[in-house]
Amino acid sequence: MTNSTCLNDIDVVLLAGGLGARIRDTLGDTPKLLARVNDRPFLDFLIGRLKVFGAGRLILGLGHLGEHVVEHLKSHPPEGLNIVTLIEPEPFGTAGALRFIAPHVESDPVMVMNGDSFTGADLCDFVQAHRRSGAEGSILATEVEDTAQYGRLNVSPVGRVLEFLEKDSRQTGPGLINAGVYLFDAAMMARIEGMEGPSLERDVFQSLDPGTLSAVVGQGPFIDIGTPESLAGAAEVLKPFCPS
Repeated sequence: MTNSTCLNDIDVVLLAGGLGARIRDTLGDTPKLLARVNDRPFLDFLIGRLKVFGAGRLILGLGHLGEHVVEHLKSHPPEGLNIVTLIEPEPFGTAGALRFIAPHVESDPVMVMNGDSFTGADLCDFVQAHRRSGAEGSILATEVEDTAQYGRLNVSPVGRVLEFLEKDSRQTGPGLINAGVYLFDAAMMARIEGMEGPSLERDVFQSLDPGTLSAVVGQGPFIDIGTPESLAGAAEVLKPFCPS
């Protein structure tokens, strides 16, 4: 697709405060955002993809080894992108991290992304679908051939999330999964700030009434680099998206 400007006035929050326990033996003291893929840090692919859609302001929610990311950005500052870095004093989880970051968010809606996954979906289509939905929050979903290693989404015919099904190795076959990209209006952010629990997926989403959130199915490749196996496969998936 051609470059767009749909994210120009939307803050993007990248949640990257996790401990990376599943991949620590592979990465050592390298945070997942700086994991090398095609001889580039994974963060470069995320930033490059966001810039395609005109992102102007990125808030990085960092934690374990976050100082390495800060130093990387100081020595390799991305052109045309204002980056705010915030390091959690302790692991807060995805929901806790978003509460920690919330005072620094300046846009309505805000886009929130997991820092260990990449999607080739059209983010402008996602923004437009969210605004048409009238929902306080939207989840970007993607279809995979086998949902066994992911949590599955149960979505209504009109595109509302009815149920979040936990990861289940017995639940195999194709289905929709959460791609780890969200759009939250100010009302949803206020909800999250007023709730308890560390996890967006388990403590926030699963406590909402069915149909509260919209699901938008994106087209394009998806990868989560949270395990050694998926990181090893990232080079092939991300080859078409190599930053210039």
